[in-house]
Amino acid sequence: MTATSPDMGKLKRSHLLHFIDASFGGETPNWYLIGKDIEEMAVELNPDTGTVKNILDETSFTDNGYEPSVDADTYYANTGDSIYEKIKDIAMNRLTGESCKTKILEVIVDKKTGSYDAWIEDCYVKPQSYGGAQGGVNIPFNIAFAGNRHQGTVVITDKVPVFTQNE
Repeated sequence: MTATSPDMGKLKRSHLLHFIDASFGGETPNWYLIGKDIEEMAVELNPDTGTVKNILDETSFTDNGYEPSVDADTYYANTGDSIYEKIKDIAMNRLTGESCKTKILEVIVDKKTGSYDAWIEDCYVKPQSYGGAQGGVNIPFNIAFAGNRHQGTVVITDKVPVFTQNE
């Protein structure tokens, strides 16, 4: 355990929060918490690495960084969700590029009180399909991280996060 979380122990999955700015570039972020109908979700880091062995039997390693992404495999269309109108718009109007750009906020709740470590980054939200089985209209979407990542802290009041960037 780290010095910042002396009494949390093993973190539950609910201690790693992912929010999407449902304003999609608005002046004030409107954070939507992803996960309501999702049973499993992970940030896939997709490291871009490689090795090459030359004729002298020397191996060189290249590390080109990461191309992180998230698959939100279950999003049931809910007119009460702040993200619904934009997800519908992107899917039904086949929007591309900047029309799909927003921010993702990742928060790790690893202490009982105070502000939490957080990261904010540009991202693109791309629905993968729509429809689904009898249970509801499903619009699964992918989130592709797009850089401009900043570390900071978040205070959550009444389920609303407020991000403060580290200097």
